[in-house]
Amino acid sequence: MPVDFSKILVVGVSSRALFNLEEEEQIFREQNIRGFRKYQLANEDKLLEKGTAFPLVEALLKLNTHVEKPIVEVVVMSRNSPETGVRVLKAIEHYKLPITRWAFSAGEPLAPFIKAFNVDLFLSRDKKDVQKIIDASDCATALIYDPPENFKPETDRVKFAFDADAVVFSEESEQIYKEQGIEAFHKHEKENEDVPLNDGPFAALLRKLSYIQDFLPVEKELSPLRIAIVTARNSPSHMRVIKTFRKWNVYVDEAYFMGGWPKALVLEAIGTHIFFDDQDSHLSDSKTKVPCGKVLYKSNSILKNYEKEIIVEPKKVKEN
Repeated sequence: MPVDFSKILVVGVSSRALFNLEEEEQIFREQNIRGFRKYQLANEDKLLEKGTAFPLVEALLKLNTHVEKPIVEVVVMSRNSPETGVRVLKAIEHYKLPITRWAFSAGEPLAPFIKAFNVDLFLSRDKKDVQKIIDASDCATALIYDPPENFKPETDRVKFAFDADAVVFSEESEQIYKEQGIEAFHKHEKENEDVPLNDGPFAALLRKLSYIQDFLPVEKELSPLRIAIVTARNSPSHMRVIKTFRKWNVYVDEAYFMGGWPKALVLEAIGTHIFFDDQDSHLSDSKTKVPCGKVLYKSNSILKNYEKEIIVEPKKVKEN
């Protein structure tokens, strides 16, 4: 009988995002595949530590205990070979993660397997992999940062937090802000308050999460799966966000309109398992408090132009 993936949230997670494999990554870079394979085989019984995405994966899989049929599936996706991936499999077993699907591609790109596994969300530490998947698919994909120190997540609930523009919504409004400034942005959003915002790269994921909430045997207000929007928007641009979610028939548990203030402490107060944003200025502090993922722009996006560093040449000092 065919699987109805519309009723299942499929999360693809790289082995480096799920477990701490940074030492191994450095060995691979310095000693190439031979040194990496030798190290992995010699340390096959050494337990891997939890990585940035571990708390999210653990909490998501617990949602299945509330229902008769699984509503969450996790696929570990790695460019390791099955041989060098044994440590990952042993760690999954040790931590009692109910994961039964893996993809070890032995160096082959992971992008083609996103569709093959019906992945809704992919998390990785590899920027090149993330960019290729963003360019080649509509899958919500993020580049995962280092885990924050002293992060103690809830285990009985899972909490997603999203930025708005260029993440949940399209780049259109963000582009107006970048090119014309905050006043033009507010004017545009106020004039288009009743016009739903277009989909961004994480819109389908947000809809899926809201849909999955309906399968849990509690009212949405009491759901163990919670969704928050944490955005730099504020009045008068806030109403378009709320009205868009109504048009989408998406239930968002929490919304915080920060008006450009730092997001880190709010995210910490929420108890966020993961926060998705497109801008380093918002993520630099946030990633020290909660697990974060950066949403990269497509390679042909106009917003790529605003990511480039502006190099300021030092002023020359006149000689006496």
